[in-house]
Amino acid sequence: MNIKRLLVLSGLIALLTAAAGSAAAEDWGPIKGKVVWAGDKAPDRVPLKVDKDKEECLRKGPLMSEAYVVDAKTKGVRDVMVWLIDSSVKSGKDYKKSIPIHPDLKGLKQKDVILDQPCCMFEPRVLALREGQNLVARNSGGVAHNTKIDGGTFNPNLNPLIPPGKEVQVNGWKATGLGAIPVGCSIHGWMNGYIRVFNHPYYAVTNEKGEFEIKDAPAGDYRLVVWHPEKGFVTGGVTGIPITIKANAGVDLGKIDLNP
Repeated sequence: MNIKRLLVLSGLIALLTAAAGSAAAEDWGPIKGKVVWAGDKAPDRVPLKVDKDKEECLRKGPLMSEAYVVDAKTKGVRDVMVWLIDSSVKSGKDYKKSIPIHPDLKGLKQKDVILDQPCCMFEPRVLALREGQNLVARNSGGVAHNTKIDGGTFNPNLNPLIPPGKEVQVNGWKATGLGAIPVGCSIHGWMNGYIRVFNHPYYAVTNEKGEFEIKDAPAGDYRLVVWHPEKGFVTGGVTGIPITIKANAGVDLGKIDLNP
């Protein structure tokens, strides 16, 4: 074998080795878990003080506090947001540090994310956006609402009046740092919600049973941040808890306690 052919063969072997290493580094898996109330008794949800548009706002019954929404049977806590960060992150300032993204998730499958106000409450109360997505602030209820967004330096700051049956599109979102973006209604003071924005797709909000799942996360050592609007950071502070995502198998974190 001459030198030229040997160099070509060595180059091909090197390329195949690099490709194999790259494929191994890009294995993926799901992150699952459940946030549960760790106190003896779940907090009672008390009626909110409704002092405007009572006929419309109370047409389905009293509006109940959403400070903590806990499933009576499972003790699962709704509206807890979880998201993945690099294992080297030391503070909320580093939340924007990039992490690998599964090829199928690099593009946006859903451009618009809906924030509705069907009966004088925001639905959902806790909402996540990815950079490039639009927020559609919708009013499917029977009276006018404001959607007051206080986005700070980098995100939208506005307070549009939205008549019944109308909606407003809000774009220009950038990944947030430590704090969540508050949303309120200037007409109905009891209404409140929260938005966080990410530069990757690895986030979720717990359902009625406190469950969450993040699909196709990168294999390796990372950290998971767990946050609730009333409690704040649930466990591990602003840098969350260390997790290891196994290729193809992912990780099931089981129960994550929210201590009252």
